[in-house]
Amino acid sequence: MIFSKFFARSLSAALLIAASVLPTGAGAQSSPGTVVTTGQVRAELMAHAPDGADAGKTVWLGLQLTHQRDWHTYWKNSGDSGLPTKLEWTLPAGVTAGDIAWPVPKKIALGNLANYGFDGTVLLPVPLTITPDFKPTLPHNEIDVKLKANWLVCRQECIPEQGEFALRLPVRGSTALNAAAFEASFKAQPTPLGADSRVEVEGKDIKVSVAGLPAALQGKTLELFPETPEVIETAAQWSQSWQGAVWTAKVPLSAERSQSPSVMPLLLVLDNQGQRQGFVTQAKVTGAWPQAAAFKTNASPIPATPAGNTAPLSFWLALLGALLGGALLNLMPCVFPVLAIKVMSFTRHANDRRGHRVSGLAYSAGVVLSFLALGALMLGLRSAGEQLGWGFQLQSPAVVAALAVLFSVMGLNLAGLFEFGQFLPSRVLLLEAKNPAINAFLSGVLAVAIASPCTAPFMGASLGLALALPALQALLIFMGIGVGMALPYLAASLLPALARALPRPGAWMDTFRRAMAFPMFATVVWLLWVLGQQTGIDGAAALLALLVAFSGVLWALTLSGRSRGVVASLSIVVLALLLGAIGRNVTRPLEVSATSARSDRWQPWAPGRVEQALAGGTPVFVDFTAAWCVTCQYNKKTTLANLDVLADLEAKKVTLLRADWTRRDPAISAALSQLGRNGVPVYVLYQAGRAPVLLSEVLSVPELRSALAAL
Repeated sequence: MIFSKFFARSLSAALLIAASVLPTGAGAQSSPGTVVTTGQVRAELMAHAPDGADAGKTVWLGLQLTHQRDWHTYWKNSGDSGLPTKLEWTLPAGVTAGDIAWPVPKKIALGNLANYGFDGTVLLPVPLTITPDFKPTLPHNEIDVKLKANWLVCRQECIPEQGEFALRLPVRGSTALNAAAFEASFKAQPTPLGADSRVEVEGKDIKVSVAGLPAALQGKTLELFPETPEVIETAAQWSQSWQGAVWTAKVPLSAERSQSPSVMPLLLVLDNQGQRQGFVTQAKVTGAWPQAAAFKTNASPIPATPAGNTAPLSFWLALLGALLGGALLNLMPCVFPVLAIKVMSFTRHANDRRGHRVSGLAYSAGVVLSFLALGALMLGLRSAGEQLGWGFQLQSPAVVAALAVLFSVMGLNLAGLFEFGQFLPSRVLLLEAKNPAINAFLSGVLAVAIASPCTAPFMGASLGLALALPALQALLIFMGIGVGMALPYLAASLLPALARALPRPGAWMDTFRRAMAFPMFATVVWLLWVLGQQTGIDGAAALLALLVAFSGVLWALTLSGRSRGVVASLSIVVLALLLGAIGRNVTRPLEVSATSARSDRWQPWAPGRVEQALAGGTPVFVDFTAAWCVTCQYNKKTTLANLDVLADLEAKKVTLLRADWTRRDPAISAALSQLGRNGVPVYVLYQAGRAPVLLSEVLSVPELRSALAAL
C-alpha cells in the first residue's frame, strides 16, 4: 500500500491551505507599547491628565477594549460564566492606582444562562493618586506606567488573552489626546443613589426595594445587575413593579449560591433606545440566607506548599519510563488507523522475510527520528523563551487542519475513491516500487504526528525531567519514547515466530482496507472537533467546506466510466454525511461548556486560584486537559464522571479546577513545568500544608478515590 507516499507533500500543502482559511490566534508584542492586538480584541492603554500629573491633580488611566463583531469581555460580576478583566499596575513610589470605574454592562443571554459584559468598544478607566512623596523620572519629568492586563474574550468559544503595556506620563504637560473617550466614559458612569435600599431574603427568592430613583424612571422597566457574583439566577424570569417612587423586584436565588452578603451593591439600568443609564445603590440585607451551595470549612488556612517538590527521577529510570510510555502510545485510539494499516502491510508481505525486516527497520527509523525531531524543536523553542510542552504542535489550528485534510485523503483512498498511482508520475511509482522502505518510513512519521500529543503512563515524569536535563540526555529521553513505540513492530518484523502469527494474504484484505476508511474518518471527526474548540464555528466550517470540495474534486478526477463509480459515490455520501453531522455540533460553545462545568462544580483554572482556595482551607483537584488529548477526554467521560468519585469530591468539599491547554497558554505551561510535567493529561490533588499529589495519566476510579480518602 502506498497511502503515505504523499504524506510530506500533503502535510506541507495542507498547512498552507489551512493557514489561509483559519483565523489567527492572539497577537504578540516584541516589547511593551500602548497597543496590543489579537484576532478578537484591540487593547490600548490610554491616559487623561488635562492639567498635568502633579500631586493633587486629577489623573486617569484606562484600558480601551475594541471587540471584533460577536465577541465580548466581562464586567466585575461576569454572571454565569466568564472572568472579569484584571489590571496589574507597576507604578513608581508615591503613585497608586484605584479600582476600575466599571461602565454599565450589558446582559448577554446564552440559552438558559446569562453573562454580564461588554461588546463593541469599552473603556475601563482607573484613577491615579499622586502623593507628595512621588519623585518623577528625570530628565524628562515623567511618570513611568506599566500595565499587565488579563481578559477573557468570548463568542461561543472563550479565549484567555493578556497584554503588557507601557507609557510615560508627563508631569508638567497636558495629556488630553484621549479626552473624548474619557469624557464619554465619565458620562456613562452609573449615578449613585442616596436613599436607602433593601434586599429581603424570602426563602428561595430575594425581594429588592430601591428608593431615590429619578421621577422620570417611574413606571419604566429596569435591568438589575448585582455586583456580588453567584447570588441570583442570572437568566431567570423575575417580576418587577413600582410602589409609588420605590422600585421593587422579586428575584430567584441561584441554586449554586456561594455568597451570603450583609450588604449587596446593586446596579439598575434603564435602556432607552440604546442609551443606557445606570444607578448604583448599597442595599442592606435582611432575613436569613438559606444554606449556601459553596463548600466551607473552619480549618485555619496554612500556607500552600509549592508545587513540583516531588523526588526527581534518575536519568536511567526516566529512560525506562520513556521506553514503557512509548510502547503504551500504541494503545491510543487516534493511532489505531495508522497502526492497523501497518499490520496490513506486514500481512501483505507475509512470505517476504527480507521485506518484513526492511519495513520494520524503516518504520522504526521514521518513528525514532520523528520523536528526536519533535524533541529538538521543542527544546530549541523553549530555550528561545517559548512556553511549550509536549503536544505543542496540536495547539496550532493550522496543524490540526492539515492533519484533518491528510486523514481525509487517506480515508478516501482506503474507501476506493481513488488510487495515488492515478496522480503520480510513473518515475515516482517506479521509485516507490524499488524502495518500499520509503513508504514504511513515512508511516512511522505519520504515526508519531498523531500519537505525540498524548502522554501515556510512565511518560509524564520522564518528559518533565527531560526539560531539566542537558540537551543530549533530553534527546535520549525522546529517542527512548520512539524506540518504545516502534518496538512491537520491530519485533514482529525481526522474529519469525511473531511473523508467522500474522494472518495470510487473501481477499479479506480488500474488505479490511475499505473498513479501515471509517477509523480514518472518525479521526477526521475528532480533529474537526479539536479545531472547533480552538477557532470556533468559522474555522471548523471553513475546513469542512474545504474537505467536501476536495473530495468532490477527487471524485470527478476518478470518474472514467469504470465500475469504481458506485463505490466512489457511496464514499462521498458517507464522508459528507459524517462531516455534516459533526459540523453542526463540532463547536459546542466553550462558554456553554464552562457554565455547564460550573454546574458540576468545575471552575476554570487561573494563576493563583489554587493558592486562594487552599488559603480558605479547602483541598483542590486540578485537571490539566486539552481537547486534542484523547486520554484526557476518556478520563473525563469515565473516572471524572463516576458517581462514586463525584460523591467523594462532594464529601471532601474539594474545589475542582480545570486548566484547558487546547490552545497555547504560557500560564498553564509554567504550572505544568512547576509540577515536573510538560504534557497533558496531568491530575493534581492539593491540600494545604502537604506536597501536591500527582496521579496517573490514565486515571482510574480506585486511584482517585484512594487519594481522596487520604485527605
